[in-house]
Formats: sequence, structure tokens, C-alpha cells
Amino acid sequence: MAFQPSDRIKEILKNLPTVPGVYLHKDKNGRIIYVGKAINLRSRVRSYFQNNVDSTKTDRLRRQITDIDIITTDSELEALLLENTLIKKHKPQYNIRLKDDKRYPYIKVSWKDPFPKVTVTRRMDRDGSRYFGPYTSVWAVHQTLDLLRKIFPYLTCDREITGQDSRACLYFDIKLCNGPCIGAVNQAQYRATIKQLMDFLEGKSDTIIKSIEKKMLKASTDLNFELAAQYRDQLKAIQKVVAKQKVIAAANTDQDIIAFAREDGDACVQVFFVRHGKLIGREYFLLDGTEGEKEEDILREFMTQFYDEAAHIPREVLLPRDFDEALIIESWLKSKRQQKVTLTVPQRGKKKELVNMAARNAADTLSTLRQQWAADRSRHVNAMSELQEALELPKPPSRIECYDISHTQGSLPVGSMVVFVQGAPLKKDYRRFNIRTVTNDDYGAMKEVLTRRLQRYVDSKDGVRADHEKALAQVGKKIDSSFAILPDLLIVDGGKGQLAMAVEVLKEFDLGHIVPVVGLAKREEELFQPGRVGSILLDRRSEALYLVQRVRDEAHRFANTGHRKRRSKVGTASILDSIQGIGPKRRKRLLERFGSLEDIRQATLEEIASVPGIPVDVAEAIKAGLD
Repeated sequence: MAFQPSDRIKEILKNLPTVPGVYLHKDKNGRIIYVGKAINLRSRVRSYFQNNVDSTKTDRLRRQITDIDIITTDSELEALLLENTLIKKHKPQYNIRLKDDKRYPYIKVSWKDPFPKVTVTRRMDRDGSRYFGPYTSVWAVHQTLDLLRKIFPYLTCDREITGQDSRACLYFDIKLCNGPCIGAVNQAQYRATIKQLMDFLEGKSDTIIKSIEKKMLKASTDLNFELAAQYRDQLKAIQKVVAKQKVIAAANTDQDIIAFAREDGDACVQVFFVRHGKLIGREYFLLDGTEGEKEEDILREFMTQFYDEAAHIPREVLLPRDFDEALIIESWLKSKRQQKVTLTVPQRGKKKELVNMAARNAADTLSTLRQQWAADRSRHVNAMSELQEALELPKPPSRIECYDISHTQGSLPVGSMVVFVQGAPLKKDYRRFNIRTVTNDDYGAMKEVLTRRLQRYVDSKDGVRADHEKALAQVGKKIDSSFAILPDLLIVDGGKGQLAMAVEVLKEFDLGHIVPVVGLAKREEELFQPGRVGSILLDRRSEALYLVQRVRDEAHRFANTGHRKRRSKVGTASILDSIQGIGPKRRKRLLERFGSLEDIRQATLEEIASVPGIPVDVAEAIKAGLD
């Protein structure tokens, strides 16, 4: 039977303009499920509702569309940029998009500062800093900086640099900082070191090597053999890194090489970075929403999203194929770089070999990742099966929810709810609860959290009270779908007391026979089940224990993060006052001595106890309260 759009959609299609713009497809809940752009909105949007569409994915999409919004633009380029912004904001399920919902890490150099620092960030701001990236692994970024710091020592401390300090920190002693704080180098010398670090990240290693060789020769001629030895060691470290950088083009070449591989709905894009003729690095990126999509659409969407966040736009981008909007994207990249940018699809020669090499790497990476995913799925299946057997559950616990409470000596308690589905975290369903009814009562806090969670479940069902629905509508709220599903296993972080409270709440909602619940004691990682004598100890090497530990640790982390955020909002004075033994006088002495809450947090127990009027037991309470 031919697909027929609703009367509302038919009416919208009649009145679409014939201008460039962006369209947003929405489902019955008002959620944006697809964002697209068009040179001609009328022609493009109507194409979704023709009898024959180009893929089963498009057919699934159009059957969920109940409303369409449009935003007209002055040009196709403006539509392209708006589309990208809306995709990042709404993350529609049917769009091609970078897989991770987090921001990618960058190396940041605060070049505007007199003494620039080098840090890792996930955000690029227009603050006068220089950025390098994005990278896909924050671990790899830190590893890179650990190596670079040995070659180009740089600051990490927050102190004001005057060059007059009496002694330097430990990093100077172990040669990871060149000591501007004590005047070991002046501002110009320090900035020259950071400039070399930035040049190295840009692939300008030949210039740096020549400069250091020249300095080493001069130091040797001046009989300053200790300084010459330092330059020699620096050269060795640089050359060790440079040896891994392959020369693949002319010395002035500035290129990105992009290719991708796809299999069964998975897609992996490989990017090679060529700077000054050397392959200085490569990164891979995974994409969601590529099932049934054309290769040119995958390439276009990746380039739009990637270069919107890239710290550097090269002079040339080598691509595996052409696509319709290539000229538009080329124009956009030119505006970002403020210089000409060329998109090239090589047909033969060295450039074609480079694209093929990137494609092979993409295929190898995707194959390796798929093997890892298969192994992970196998482990998750084993873990759920082992848990089912150990806890005598009616079915494997596909959805596991875990709850924890975090507070500072009973104040500002926060509860966490984390969700694992098929053994993996489902972060979009995580929720936090600021405890309102009790203080310094873990059992009462757990009762409030579970009561609020299960009440949300009741409210999400069809039998919700009409007056409650009306109240929700009046304040513009929507029922949270994350609460609409009951877990196959509910874990409370704690022993028999927390378990008893959970059982009580489940009985209040008449769910005790539906939702299996266990308490997880911290000390021996024992599991307690209602009505079961003794504790359950999972095998120390079992996948089930590993899964339970991951779930518990994630609930603990999420609760602690929420508590810190809540605590930071009440102010420094309130945080200190919430610690037992701290009153106005002691608080004043602490702030006079250390200056800020963060400095108190970083101080040792001995340093805190050395403050007049702060006994050791109170110092211990401060350390515990600010941890």
C-alpha cells in the first residue's frame, strides 16, 4: 500500500517556499528527528513524501513525521551552516553525525598571556589562545604533552610570575619547567620555548632542529658544556619523535587527507594530517546515522561537522570522491582560513596513493573496532547471564539501574541514578536528585530518591491522573521518557539498611514482585537480596562482578559530581560552615592563610593543622569534607 502523509503534512507541503533554507522533521512528541537543508525547500521536502524513496531509512523517517518546521536563509552556504548548528544542538536520530556526544579534546596554548600555559581543553574559545586538534583520545593528548614537556618545559602552576620567587617548585627540579618564577629564564626566553612547542605541533621540526643545533654549537664554543649537553639531550628527544614522522610531500605541503570505510551501518573516517610535507598525525572518527546513506552525503556531513570544530584549516584537502556541495564547502573553508582552500579528488599519482592509504587505514580501524565491539558484547552477555544465575533472576538484566547518595557530613545530599543497558552505560538516561526532605540520613535520602523515581514511572503510564496531566501541561513540562521503563535489576549502593529502604519503597508502589533489587556493600562487594539468608559473593574474576563494579563506580562518580556542583553553588563560606568544627573564626583564619577554597582543598593535612586554632581532628574533617 502506497504511503500517504497526514492531512497536516499535506497542508504544510502545499505552502512551502521555493527558497534556500533548513527544514526540521518532528515526531508525534515534538522531538526533532531530522534536520536537512535545501536550495529549494519546496522541492526537497516534498521529495520525502513521493511514492518511491531512495532508502528504507527514508521510508522509516517519513512514517514518523507529524510536523515540519522551516527556516529560510539567504544562501545555500547559510543553510549549510545553520543545518550543522541544529544537528549539533538537537542530535536528531536520523542525521549523519559524529558518534561521540562529547566535545573532542584540544591542546590549548594561552599565547595571549605573558607566560603562556599549555593545557588540555574540550572547548575552543575566541580568547587569543592557540589551539591544536581535535584529537579523538584525551589519553593520547596527555601522552603527547608529557613527551613535549620533556623537550619544551612549560608552566603548569597558577602563581603570578615575577621572577622574584625564592625557590621553584618540584617541576623545575625534575626539568619539566624552566623556572621563570625564580628568573631562571626571562619572559622572552620562556615565550621562545613555547613558540618552539607550537611550531613542533605544526610540523616545523626542521627549523627547530637547526635552531637548537646552532645554540648547542655556540654553547660548546663558549665552553658552556653543561648548556651544550642540555641542547644535545633536547635534540635527541626531538629526533626520536621526528623519526616517526614520515616525509610524504614537498616541504611546504599543508594537507588533510580524508577517506572512510563502512560496514553494516558502521562508518569510520580516517584523517591524515600533513604539515610541512610530513605526516605528523592521524585520527579516526566514528559516525552515527549512516545506514542507507550515500557516500557523498557521508563525506559532506563529516566535513561540515569536523571543520566547524577544527583548530586548523589546511590549504588543501584530499578526498576519495566528489560531492554536490563541494564548492559551497570550499568557499566556507576559505572564509574560515582567510586564504584559499582547495578540495581535490586525485585520480592518479602520489595524492591518489595517499587517499588509498587513508582508506586502507579506515578499513583496518573499523575492522579492529568491530572485533572489539563483538568481544565487548560477548562479555556483556556473559556478565548478564552470570548475574541472572547468581541472583536467580527471571531473565538476564538487560537494563540495570544503580543508585547512590553523596554528601559532605550529611549536608547538601545528592542522589544519582545511572543506567546500563546491555552492559553499557546509557548516559542520556542518567538522572540526579537534590535531596529535599532529609539531611544526614542516608536511608531517608535513598527513600526519597527511589520514591521520586518510581512516582515518575507511575506518572508516565497511561493511567496517570487527569489533574496531574493538566498540571504538567500548565507548566510546560513533558513526562521524562527515561523513567518510563522499569529496570530488570535495581542496585542500591549500600548494605542491608539501604536494601530494606528500597524494598519498602517498591512495596509502596506495588512493584516488589516486578523489580528485582539488591544492595551492594562496599567492603567486600557483597550483594544482599531480600529474603535471602547471607550475602552473595560473585567470583572475583567473573564478568558479572566486573559489570557490577562498573555500575557502582559510575553511580558513585555521578553522585559525587552532582554533589560538588551543588556545593559550589552555595559559596565558599557555606561549604566551610557545613564542616563539623568550623565556625566563623576558624573559617576566617583558613581563608586568611590559604586565600581560596581550592587552595585549602590542595593543602596537606599538616598545613591545615598548622593554622592557629585548627586542631588535627578538625583538619581531618576539613580534608574529608573537601575531598
